[in-house]
Amino acid sequence: MRFISFFITTFITFASSANGVSDWQLGFQKPASDVMRNVYDLHNFVLIMMTAITFFVLFLIFYVVFRFRKKANPVASKTTHNTFIEILWTGIPVIILIFMAIPSFKLVYQQDVIPETDMTIKVIGHQWYWEYQYPEHDNLSFESYMTPDDELEEGDIRLLTVDNHLVLPANKNIHVLVTGGDVLHSFAMPSLGVKKDAVPGRLNETWFNIDEPGIYRGQCSEICGTGHGYMPIVIEALNETDFNNWIIEQKNKLAMSNIINNNELIIE
Repeated sequence: MRFISFFITTFITFASSANGVSDWQLGFQKPASDVMRNVYDLHNFVLIMMTAITFFVLFLIFYVVFRFRKKANPVASKTTHNTFIEILWTGIPVIILIFMAIPSFKLVYQQDVIPETDMTIKVIGHQWYWEYQYPEHDNLSFESYMTPDDELEEGDIRLLTVDNHLVLPANKNIHVLVTGGDVLHSFAMPSLGVKKDAVPGRLNETWFNIDEPGIYRGQCSEICGTGHGYMPIVIEALNETDFNNWIIEQKNKLAMSNIINNNELIIE
């Protein structure tokens, strides 16, 4: 069991990207929140259990085929049942399921129960782009579209680059309200352990706390039409000071834009 655990954990580590996203990636993105770390640990634990059970059942199959082959048993056994074995193959799976269920329930509780939060954002899914609103910052809002292939710059990731990032502070509990503007969408950030459906006419909620500043990528995970594959999500996490400066900068831009628009209306 110890060898299997070491092998699987090592494989997953090498299969995952240290930077979150890589070509031909097999494992999860690098966890960037406590929730995702718990998802990652539970996944590894269940995978180890499944692997051990698979090898054990495979061993039993080969053992039975070899031990009870016709040549070794010319006279077939007339055994109909074995009470002890029947108790074992009923009790042991129940115990295994309990060991899997307990951490699963804890994880569901952690994901579902929102702690005291530091800020709120509202995410609205559209065909086919995202809209982000900051209700606690003078209702600052903007739209985020995927960057077309002909506008990508060096270092940009195709289908995962957007014109406007969702900028958030790191190390803060963030309350996320999710809804849809037209059809079903789904706000999914694998590295944060978040996937919440965006349903028109309904307000769903979730939360996350980003470990450290950086760029984190996700996508719409609900088939929403022909542009479904072109709805990437890019979160840019900043330290608190940089985030506050960004908010001030965006408010100044918005105020300047309003002044220009008002002047144009007056001139007309």
